[in-house]
Amino acid sequence: MNTVKIIHELPTRLRLKLSLLAEEQRVDKAYLEMHLSRQVGVRSVRVNLPACAIVLEYDGQAETKTKILDACEQLSIDNCPTVAAHKKQAKAPDVGGVLWAGLTMLVVPFLSPTLRTAVTYFTIAPTLTKAATTLVSRGVKVEVLDGVAVGLAALSGKYFTAVTTHSLLELGEYLEAKTEYQSDALLRHLLHPLPSNAWVEREGVAIEIDCSEIVEGDIVVIGVGDMIPIDGKVVDGLADVNQASLTGETVPVRKELGDKVMSGTVVENGRLKIRAMRVGDNTTTARIGQFIEESLNKQSDAQCLAEELADQRVLYTLGLGGLVFGLTRDWQRVAAVFLVDYACAVKLGTPVAIKSSMYRGATHGVLFRGGQGLENLQQADTLVFDKTGTLTTGILETTDVISFDKERWSEDKLLALAASVEEHATHPVADAVVSSAKQQQLGHIDHEDVDYMVAHGITTKTNGNQLTIGSLHFMQEHHNIHFDAHKDTIEQLEADGKTLLYMALDNEPMGIIALRDHLREEVPTVLARLRELGFQRLIVLTGDSKDKAIALSERLGMDDVFYECPPEGKAKVVQDLQDKGYKVAFVGDGVNDAPALISAHVGVSMPRGADLARATASIVLLDDHLEALVYAKELSDKTIEMIESHFVISTAANSVVAAGAAFGFLSPIATALLHNGTTIGVLLNSLAGVSLRQSRLEEWKEKLTHLREAAQA
Repeated sequence: MNTVKIIHELPTRLRLKLSLLAEEQRVDKAYLEMHLSRQVGVRSVRVNLPACAIVLEYDGQAETKTKILDACEQLSIDNCPTVAAHKKQAKAPDVGGVLWAGLTMLVVPFLSPTLRTAVTYFTIAPTLTKAATTLVSRGVKVEVLDGVAVGLAALSGKYFTAVTTHSLLELGEYLEAKTEYQSDALLRHLLHPLPSNAWVEREGVAIEIDCSEIVEGDIVVIGVGDMIPIDGKVVDGLADVNQASLTGETVPVRKELGDKVMSGTVVENGRLKIRAMRVGDNTTTARIGQFIEESLNKQSDAQCLAEELADQRVLYTLGLGGLVFGLTRDWQRVAAVFLVDYACAVKLGTPVAIKSSMYRGATHGVLFRGGQGLENLQQADTLVFDKTGTLTTGILETTDVISFDKERWSEDKLLALAASVEEHATHPVADAVVSSAKQQQLGHIDHEDVDYMVAHGITTKTNGNQLTIGSLHFMQEHHNIHFDAHKDTIEQLEADGKTLLYMALDNEPMGIIALRDHLREEVPTVLARLRELGFQRLIVLTGDSKDKAIALSERLGMDDVFYECPPEGKAKVVQDLQDKGYKVAFVGDGVNDAPALISAHVGVSMPRGADLARATASIVLLDDHLEALVYAKELSDKTIEMIESHFVISTAANSVVAAGAAFGFLSPIATALLHNGTTIGVLLNSLAGVSLRQSRLEEWKEKLTHLREAAQA
C-alpha cells in the first residue's frame, strides 16, 4: 500500500508526499497527473518526482479531500504504468541559475574590488562558455552576441552591468524554456495511459487480465467509471460514454448494440460488453500518442523559415554593432546593440504557437500530425471530398434485396448468405448488410475461407459453389460476370440514388442488394463556410454514375465533379489538380483513399476511416461531424496569422530597441530588459493560443439536434 502524507494544506490546495514516488521503478508522471485529475472536484494536478510529492488544486470540499487521499493510497507500483529506463520524462527547466544570478546582482556592489571581479567572472562564465561553444560548433548565433555583450561590460570594469545583463539573460532563457516546456506539456497532457487491467470473457467466464494480453476478438467487460482500453464494437449492454478526452464533447454519448467505441473513453453510466477490434499500439489512444510524440520532434516549414530568418537577423545585429563601434568607439553602445536579439521571439514563438494550436485542436476533435499539416491546411485552395463517408454519413441501410432465382434463393436466404460472407470485411456496405441480417434474425450460412480484394469485393465457396460478391466493376473486369440482362432494374435502383452490391454463383448473376446512404445534414452550411474561409474550388469525387454524380454536384454547388472514378484513380485526380497549380486538401475515409491522402498537399481522414487512411492522413478528425473540418481550417488560418503578426511585432519592437541602443539612449541593462520583455510577450501570447469561438461546434451540433427532433416529430 502506498503511504500518503500531507506536507502542506490550504483550503483548496494539498501538497502530498507519496512513498510510491520514491520507488526505484519510475512511475509514469503523465499517468499520475491524468489519473488524479479525473477525480471529481480536482482542478489541477502537478507531480514533482524529485521531491516525491504531488500538488493538487481542488474545490475545498471535505468529501473531495477524502477521495483524493483514498485514490493516492490505492496507487501502487503494480497498478501504475512505469517508465522504462531508456525513456526520459519531460523535465521542467531549472530555476537555480536564475536565483544565483539574481543573488549575485544584489551583492556585487557591496564586495571588495578583488572579490567583485572574481564573483562577476564566475557568475557570467556560463554565458561566456556558451558563446565560445556556439561559435566553434555553429558559427555566429545569438549566444555569441550575448557572450560578447556581457564580456565587453566585464572587461570595461562595469561589473554590475555585466552581472545584471547576465541575470536578465538567464531570466529570459528560463522563461522561454518554461514556456516551451508548458507548450509541450499541453500536448503531452493529451496522452492518456490506458488502465493496467481489464475484465475479459473467455469460455463464458470473466477473468481479470493485463491489458497488454487482450487480443482481437476478446469480449471486454466495462463497468461504471472504467476506461475503455481497446477500440471495438458493442456486442451487449447500454451505457453513457464520456468521449471528452478524444472529441472534446462534454456530454456523454449513448452506446448500444453495434456501436463502435474508442480506447481512452470512460463509461459514466451503464455496462458494456465490447468485442476488441484494435488492441495495443493499434488503438485510437495509442495512435494519438504516436502523433503527439512525432509532433514534438517534427518541424514545419514555418518553423524552419522562422529559424532561417532569425539567423539572418543575428548577422544584421552584428553588422549594426560593427557600424556603431566604427562611428562612436563606444563599447557600451556596442554591448547594448548586441543584446538586441531578433531571433528569440521569431524562433521560439513559432513552435509554441503551433503546439498550442495543436493542443486546442485535439481537445476539439481535430488531431494534427505535426505542425506541417496545420500549415498546409492554411495554404490549401482546393478541397476534394471523396463522397462516401465524408459528404454522406457512411452509414448505409439495406433497402432492397433482389433475387434472380427465387426458387433456390429467397430474399432472406440471399441476404443471410451475403451477411455470412461480408461479416469478415470492415467497410460500410458490409456493416449494413450484416446489421440488416441481424435485425431480421437470419441464420448463418457456412462457407469456406474468403478472398478479399480491397475496395472491390469478396470471393469464397459455399457448398462447393464459387460465390462472388462485390461491385459491378469487380464482377465485369475481374471475373467477366455481366448483369446486362438486369440492366433496367440496375438503372432504376441507381436513379433512386442507391449503392448496389452484386452477387454471383458459379459466375452467373444471382442477385443484387441495394443500400442507401444519407447526405450529412451539416453539409450545405459547412461548404458555405469553407468558401468563406478561402477555398476557391470545392470538388466531389465519386464512383457513382454520371447522372447521379452531376445531380449531387449541382445540388451542393460544387465547382467540379469526378464520377465513375475507380478506387485506384483517386490519387491520379489529386495529382492532376496539383499539376495544374492547385494546393489540394483531400478528405476521405477508406482504405483505397490512402494514396490520395498521401499525394495531396494535406490529407484529412474522417473518424470512421480505415486504419490505413488514418495512418496516412496529415489531419484526423476525431469527431464525426464536418464542422470539425471547419474548425481545423479556422484554427490553421488564425495560427499562421498569429505567427506572421508576431514576426512583424517582434521585428518592429526590436528595431526600435536597437536604434535606441545605437544612439546611446538605452544601456545594456535596459536593452536586455526591453528585448526579453518583447520575447516573453510573444511567447505568452503564443502559449495562450489563437482566439476562436470554441462554442461553434456545440452551436452547430445543437442546431442539428433540433433538426433531427423536428424530423422525428
